[in-house]
Amino acid sequence: MLDRADLRYARLAGAVLRSVNLREADLRDADLTGADIRAANLSGAQLERAILVDASLVDADLRDAILRRADLTGADLRGAVLRNADLREATLTGADLTGADLMDARLPHGFFAPPFESTGS
Repeated sequence: MLDRADLRYARLAGAVLRSVNLREADLRDADLTGADIRAANLSGAQLERAILVDASLVDADLRDAILRRADLTGADLRGAVLRNADLREATLTGADLTGADLMDARLPHGFFAPPFESTGS
């Protein structure tokens, strides 16, 4: 278990972290370029200035995560839960947010979230 782990400045490019529990982990300034982080629990994680270029975050739990100034260029965030996440000043160029839950997320200035369908829950 890596919940609450101090991984600041970690070099995890290409790492396979599928379904790993990184709840409230400190990943500020970490390099996760191309990492496989599918279905991981990153709720409450600190990811300020993290490099997540081309990372796979499909179905990841990022609720309450801090992603300010993170680089998510080309990241795959399909189905990710980003409720109440802070993405201000993050780079989302080419990121796939299809089916992502962005309820109450703080998004970069000028970013328009894709429309979503209410499931009535």
